[in-house]
Amino acid sequence: MSQITTSQTIGPFSHEAWQWAVDACTPANVKSNAPTINISGVIYDGNGAPINDAQIEAWTPAGAASEAEHAIPGFRRVPSGEAGEFSMCISQPESATRGEPVMYVTVFARGLVKHQFTAVFLEDDTGLAQSAILNQVPQARRATLLARKTGDNAYRWDIWMQTEKETVFFDYV
Repeated sequence: MSQITTSQTIGPFSHEAWQWAVDACTPANVKSNAPTINISGVIYDGNGAPINDAQIEAWTPAGAASEAEHAIPGFRRVPSGEAGEFSMCISQPESATRGEPVMYVTVFARGLVKHQFTAVFLEDDTGLAQSAILNQVPQARRATLLARKTGDNAYRWDIWMQTEKETVFFDYV
């Protein structure tokens, strides 16, 4: 019989324990005059299976100013669905700095001893070649940080926790 560890106990309970932040960040509760974009995708484990109990947090510092009326301006938290799917509607700031991430992301999931940090860039951002963050990532791995345009104000970005498709994760010091 295996023992439950402290990193395993957060697993399926996070959907209930963190629901307050999801509720505060849902589009029905969020009003903004700023244009919005939707970033959706699926989170996968090392075997390529969808993770159905992850929490994805996003911080959009450039969008926070246009969300002053929000409970937590510039912040989103969404749980993954049964098929590992997630979707976030975020404010697209008018004065976004080219080459900067559209959002900084933290991933929480069962089996992770430590949450993971990453960033998302829009593939149609004209400043990607000058991005100080992307230029620190090997060229072959940069695509894991790019959300692909799928329609008007809609992008697709999948998170891979392992494999050769693994999303680039950062250590902040």
